[in-house]
Amino acid sequence: MIVPVTDEQELRSRRARSFGAQAAAYAEHRPDYPLEALRWGLPAEAAHVVDLGAGTGKLTEGLRALGLRVTAVEPDEGMRAEFGRLLPDVPVLDGTAESIPLPDASADAVVAGQAFHWFDPGPALTEIARVTRPGGTFLALWNHDDMTVPWVAEFGELTRTSISRSWRSFSGELPSHAQWEPFERSHFRHTQRRTAETLLATVATHSHMLIAPPEEREATLARLREFLARTPETAEGEFDLPLMTTAMRASRR
Repeated sequence: MIVPVTDEQELRSRRARSFGAQAAAYAEHRPDYPLEALRWGLPAEAAHVVDLGAGTGKLTEGLRALGLRVTAVEPDEGMRAEFGRLLPDVPVLDGTAESIPLPDASADAVVAGQAFHWFDPGPALTEIARVTRPGGTFLALWNHDDMTVPWVAEFGELTRTSISRSWRSFSGELPSHAQWEPFERSHFRHTQRRTAETLLATVATHSHMLIAPPEEREATLARLREFLARTPETAEGEFDLPLMTTAMRASRR
């Protein structure tokens, strides 16, 4: 049964607030980001990068692997707590994309992993421009299941709940803005080592699953478990989940 949605903004807000209670599972099961996507999106001379909507630090870990100094900004208390537990030497500030608690032109780049679709685009791009030095970049990234792989595409269709069908998802385009050069887009293949059970645990951290009615959530997970058990690529042991990382970058004018 489709869940009636009378207020799309309220549904969006519920989805955005759903992660904190599952922060440990999010940290354990969400994929990281390919380093080549980060290199593509950052200025060559970048030293200080802001991870905006940092969650539990998935993107920060990659930035640190590149030798960058990172300041994280995350509005959810539960996610900040898990970030601090995992990365105690990285500052994580309470803030949003529309109100970043940092000085003007203090960052060489700002990045957002799996987060821009929760932002108010116009005000967020204005605020990101404020904290980014001229010539710096904004990089937005999303990890997606690679739907060019047949079993992955079928699995993706089976994950949809009434919540995901009732919400107009982010279009995947970033708006033009006077303070930013036009956005460029690139794609990077990526994988995550999974088993059937850990893949189900990953799906369970998606916002449309977190706020779905309990009976629908359990029925969806049961349907997915049955699919993984009968699919040769996933039926036994570990496998590489094919992912595609979409990256969009723009330079600060």
